[in-house]
Amino acid sequence: MIELDHVTKIYRMGTVELRALDNVSLRIDDGDLVAIMGPSGSGKTTLMNIVGCLDVPTDGRYLLDGIDVATLKDKELASIRNQKIGFVFQSFNLIPRTSALRNVELPLVYAGVRNRRSRARKALEVVGLADRAKHQPTELSGGQQQRVAIARALIIEPTVLLADEPTGNLDTASSAEIMKLLVELNNAGRTVVIITHEEDIAEFTKRVVRLRDGQIISDESRPARTPTIG
Repeated sequence: MIELDHVTKIYRMGTVELRALDNVSLRIDDGDLVAIMGPSGSGKTTLMNIVGCLDVPTDGRYLLDGIDVATLKDKELASIRNQKIGFVFQSFNLIPRTSALRNVELPLVYAGVRNRRSRARKALEVVGLADRAKHQPTELSGGQQQRVAIARALIIEPTVLLADEPTGNLDTASSAEIMKLLVELNNAGRTVVIITHEEDIAEFTKRVVRLRDGQIISDESRPARTPTIG
């Protein structure tokens, strides 16, 4: 469970003070499927960084599964990122001239985990790319590259999947495929938080939180639209 309690984030550059988040309170329950929306500069990326334990609030509290993240040391924060939170980015962040299978294995390589190959193959099966395991990123479409990135995020078996503009570099058909996959992962019990500025992408989620000038201006739950391919 994710809970932000009156969170403020201030960046200081000399005498200039930028209030990226301003007294934000937000709760995301286990199994939720949420879109965080807002224009450029609204604070949605800062919010994602805090939720993903990449940054900490200037004021207020962020609790992840009841633990105040501000009380954790760097090593403990890294452990949370490596075990509880899976990240998916707009630019895929795959290593070129390296197979899809090897790209998916990387988080386990860094963690020194054995039996990586079988887990990576299973993750690729989950995203429907078992037959592309030996292909390099340049041999895959944009949608397939994003599926590899999702498999890489899933290999640590996170409880929360954070997706930052996951369809931003994709065409309409590929975007629908990725959203269908994210919805399926959510239906299987995983919490999914999507940062997006696209209304048609937000329509696939169960809840839409809108930010402006570092504040939440609306938080709406509604029936999600089922992604269709083609």
